[in-house]
Amino acid sequence: MATTATITLASDIMSGFSGISNTMTLTEAGTLTDLKETTGYSRKKLSSTSKVDLFTMADTNTTLGVDTSTGAKVFIKNIGYLGNEDKSVGVKVFINSVEIGLLYGGDWLMMPLATTDAEDVEVQPATDDAVVLEWVMFYQ
Repeated sequence: MATTATITLASDIMSGFSGISNTMTLTEAGTLTDLKETTGYSRKKLSSTSKVDLFTMADTNTTLGVDTSTGAKVFIKNIGYLGNEDKSVGVKVFINSVEIGLLYGGDWLMMPLATTDAEDVEVQPATDDAVVLEWVMFYQ
């Protein structure tokens, strides 16, 4: 069974924009073979500004970082606190210690993970206010 991701964008901020809808099947690097592994779905409440590893590559049973022909996709969502999608608490996302984005309550990302010299995927809340994240990685 294939794992797919779908995104639909609708907006009225630009005239003539009728929206975008795309679906992708999560496949192994350079193939049409579906990804078959996952780290499993995780959820955690954070309440400090300390960095937290979401994916500690050295501890996973993947070949990420070893085999450059490996495919992986990462999903991370800031669900806010107690499900209220509190937009006031941003969470920074890092890969290889480089900040790649800031997710506020309700914000999420889905992206391929570069597998060459892969390091941990980390997050860091911008404040000490409680925030809940959920995440999962699909890989070969």
